[in-house]
Amino acid sequence: MREALHQRSRCVSLLLVCVLAAAPLSAGRAAEQSRRAERELRARIERFRARVDSLLAGRDASLPRAQPIPQGTEAVSAEVLRARIPRGHWGLLVVDAGSGRVLYARNAESYFTPASVTKLFTTALALALLGPDYRFRTTVETQGTLDARGRLLGDLVLAGRGDPNLSNRKLPYDPQQEFEGPREKVLELLAEGVVAAGVRSIEGDVVADATWFAEERYPPGWAIDDMPYRYGAAVSALTVHDNALEVEVRPGDQVGTPVWFRVEPWAGFYEFRNAARTVPAGTEVAERDALRLRREPGSRVVTLQGLLPQDSEVQTLWLAVEEPAAHAAALFQRILERRGVRVYGRARVRTEADPAAPATVLAEHVSAPLVEAVRVINKISQNLHAELLLRAVAREKTGTGSREKGLELLREFLRVHDLRSDEVAIEDGSGLARQNLLTPAATVALLRWAAAQSWGDAFRAALPVAGYDGTLRERMRQTPAAGHIAAKTGTLENSNALAGYAQTRSGRTLVFALFADQHHLPSRVALEVLDAICVAMVEEF
Repeated sequence: MREALHQRSRCVSLLLVCVLAAAPLSAGRAAEQSRRAERELRARIERFRARVDSLLAGRDASLPRAQPIPQGTEAVSAEVLRARIPRGHWGLLVVDAGSGRVLYARNAESYFTPASVTKLFTTALALALLGPDYRFRTTVETQGTLDARGRLLGDLVLAGRGDPNLSNRKLPYDPQQEFEGPREKVLELLAEGVVAAGVRSIEGDVVADATWFAEERYPPGWAIDDMPYRYGAAVSALTVHDNALEVEVRPGDQVGTPVWFRVEPWAGFYEFRNAARTVPAGTEVAERDALRLRREPGSRVVTLQGLLPQDSEVQTLWLAVEEPAAHAAALFQRILERRGVRVYGRARVRTEADPAAPATVLAEHVSAPLVEAVRVINKISQNLHAELLLRAVAREKTGTGSREKGLELLREFLRVHDLRSDEVAIEDGSGLARQNLLTPAATVALLRWAAAQSWGDAFRAALPVAGYDGTLRERMRQTPAAGHIAAKTGTLENSNALAGYAQTRSGRTLVFALFADQHHLPSRVALEVLDAICVAMVEEF
């Protein structure tokens, strides 16, 4: 027995000696593997930096893809355009998502015009402070009484609370089909609820209540030229169909006759005058003669102008509604009347909140979760929706639904989470304001922080994907970056930006912010440079 125990003890001792002898060898192998991995990464970084430096120096002969490129009234050669690239102001920061290691930096702490990259900050703020499951509530209510005959003795109030999707938009976001059904779909459902509540006539007004938000239709820094267009639609707590009208235009039956047009949703709110004419099939229409809608600020008269060849397909023009609440009231009255409800009053707007008496809710619409609204905003870069989110956060957290209060919350949010608040100067929620400024470093800091939150995966999934959907649908197609870049785009005159996440060939996740400012390049060429940098990210890492 004693001999067996002795033998066993000797075996354990020998095993321990072997393990101790092997430990330095294993540690040595691990250290060597680590050094090898570091050398490989450094080589990748050097190759990537060389590629990016070549692009920004205008030495990459593959850009621009097509040549010559029209700019203004003249065609500019590829050589001239490449020479202009280094004259622009470029800001880049690319980091490893896990370690935070900087892989490339250029002017990373300098200010740039972010354009719609601003929406990253607005949507992250909303998800953080309201939560991805927050829902908007729109009601039809009254302080009057409803008698046994269905007479509503008092006003019928359509109360908006900032829902950006009171429309026929498909949710969740569908890259193949954005809209489905009538444009005023949600208002139709609310009207059905009013009828179901027993209302047959209204001895009062149809009132649009947009007082949930402070009155400020256009943020500072928006250009007057933006106002007629869908991307510059006025901000209102009561937003119907993106506060825009669709004008469908077809050629007339004969050359020289007026074009045919149809406006949806139609509320009888605007007077349309048709000055557009049909021209012979095959006519090349100059840009100055293209179809367009003209409306003077403050006017309700809209003129359709331009020429349309007889063999043209249907064209759709968009007109922003300048008085969203007033238009919503007129539209809702028309919908009610179509359902047999007689309105003895008029359509009007409530300009101040009326807490005089508790209201009876006759119909209600509850929105999809906030995360679905975020997906629409970032996928298609919806300016109006981003402005609504900024004010919704302010209303819920401060009781005042204003742009100023929303921006105060944003600054505090960035400060509390140590997200380089001194490098963020934002004046609106969408990025349409020309005085907005961001640094690449602040943008990357926000993206890294967002990715670590419980809603981080949903935030990333809400970004356009290269070559697949949203504002990146037509970019980087048939390149290694297709499907591997999820990023927010930004475009204003002489400014382009792209910021988000890259999944590389080796499986790394990178976080990046790319800005191009003060360049004298056609936007398409600036985008080609940014896209080529994305391709290099995916290939080299």
